[in-house]
Amino acid sequence: MAEERRGSWFGFGFCGFGQALGSGRGRQVHSPEPLRTPGAGADVRRVSASWSYTAVVTRGGQVQLSGAAGGAAGGCRDAWASEALLVVLRAGRGLGPGPELQAWAPGSALRGEPLWTHTLVPEAERADGAGGEAQAGALPLLPGARAYVSPRPPFYRPLAPELRARRLELGAEHALLLDEAGQVFSWGQGRHGQLGHGALEAEPEPRLLEALQGLPMAEVAAGGWHSVCVSETGDIYIWGWNESGQLALPTRSLSEDGKTVAREASGLNEGGPEVRRTAGGEDGAPAPFIALQPFPALLDLPGGADAVKASCGSRHTAVVTRTGELYTWGWGKYGQLGHKDTTSLDRPRRVEYFVDKQLQVRAVSCGLWNTYVCAVERGES
Repeated sequence: MAEERRGSWFGFGFCGFGQALGSGRGRQVHSPEPLRTPGAGADVRRVSASWSYTAVVTRGGQVQLSGAAGGAAGGCRDAWASEALLVVLRAGRGLGPGPELQAWAPGSALRGEPLWTHTLVPEAERADGAGGEAQAGALPLLPGARAYVSPRPPFYRPLAPELRARRLELGAEHALLLDEAGQVFSWGQGRHGQLGHGALEAEPEPRLLEALQGLPMAEVAAGGWHSVCVSETGDIYIWGWNESGQLALPTRSLSEDGKTVAREASGLNEGGPEVRRTAGGEDGAPAPFIALQPFPALLDLPGGADAVKASCGSRHTAVVTRTGELYTWGWGKYGQLGHKDTTSLDRPRRVEYFVDKQLQVRAVSCGLWNTYVCAVERGES
């Protein structure tokens, strides 16, 4: 889910189900195009994309669906799309005690009755600011940060009060939580190293990522089976599965195509990456590639640019810099990297479209196989 930002929205990547992405022509968009929203002139507030459909939340409180799932509903504060469920946070009905969390079958077109509902009592909302107005967190983290919603039962999952979450991201099989102190916790399946604890075992409960202790984080993002953090100083830490170069580390699949350059991961703990070798080194020797990175690795962007935002797709990664540039890498089969082609990359590359158009990127939200970006004209506040 992209953060709430004002600006123009763009999309690129897979749109084989007719998702509102760009021009809407064909099954994929290889370069950023203005977002084709279901409602003409809609002021988009947030975008949440699953594989087969996309949910757009407008500032007028409407959720609009496009793709394999269609429909719209008003009175909405937030929405979160997954293949199993569409989760919507709606204003309370009548004089009810608080906002209502609804889980819908994506194909229901938001008609009839939801599969499941949960009313959030006022105590579950955290008061921020002098005015004491309750602030809603971004789904799947619920307002008040005391629980989150899962696409699999149980849908409502409480969090331990001591975690004091400020952001939560769900991957295919794991979860990342960023707390108010900038610490990161992870849990779920770990067979691809996506938990960052150095082993491949599952963690049933949130576990502190010890490798990042003492490094306050500002952002977390969960891909299908990889994870990314951005520190308060703009550094990027990345770990997990590297099958398509989504960690910006050498990968076999690209090496066999002659598109990778051997580099070493900068692990933060013992154990390091799972390094294998394949033919193709410049000196004729086998070149190393990295299948799994079970500990956070420090990643430098070209020119030493500082990052401020990150988002992950199934096997691709996108980062926004402090100067408003967008870098993408990983799996690019459907154009989800935005570089006018379907090349996959194991190193960050700047998306030149926004530079050429004199646009400053403010937010990025990756679907499984596509990418959505919010940008403004440079110089606009």
